[in-house]
Amino acid sequence: MHVWAFVGISLLVIIAPGPDTVLVTKNAVLHGRSAALGTSLGVNTGLLIWTGAAAFGVAAVVRESAVAFTVLKLVGAVYLVWLGVQALRAARRHSVHDPIGAGELSRRVGALRGFRQGLFSNLANPKIAVFFTSLLPQFVSSRDPVLVPFLLLGGLFVLMTLVWLCGYALVAAKISDLLTRPAVKAALDRLTGVVLVGLGVRLALERR
Repeated sequence: MHVWAFVGISLLVIIAPGPDTVLVTKNAVLHGRSAALGTSLGVNTGLLIWTGAAAFGVAAVVRESAVAFTVLKLVGAVYLVWLGVQALRAARRHSVHDPIGAGELSRRVGALRGFRQGLFSNLANPKIAVFFTSLLPQFVSSRDPVLVPFLLLGGLFVLMTLVWLCGYALVAAKISDLLTRPAVKAALDRLTGVVLVGLGVRLALERR
């Protein structure tokens, strides 16, 4: 296994913003540290599942099957658009200075809900399956069994992602302490809503 080359490429992939990073940012800024860390753990749980799927060949089915890829892609796209619409609706509430009452508190994202959002966002992204089934074989000798190397490299990728996303979530949550005014929250909701809807549309148009 060419571990250092894998680490270098993985760092570039992990740092590059994507739907998972946008979701962590949204929950960190708008809902605080617990929601952001929960989202990060959900994303990495999804990556662990994809790692196992790649090691046992399940992810290759998603990569090769047009139907499986399209279904998973559309599910992920609809979910991202739905999250974006929810953020845009929250922007309307903040823009009219609605007081935070029981209804608002019930809509807040906690650690568990953040975890579910991160997990589903990651699992419903077929590009992760393509990524693992395309990248991992390049760093494993074709003469050796792939199960253990795939699990080790995938686990390393997950560990790196966990450190990056959790650190990022803590920084973003710290900044959120300065962004408590309704007008600022409305602007952030509006921005993340548009970005999530855009990512959902982009995912829906994605080709294998």
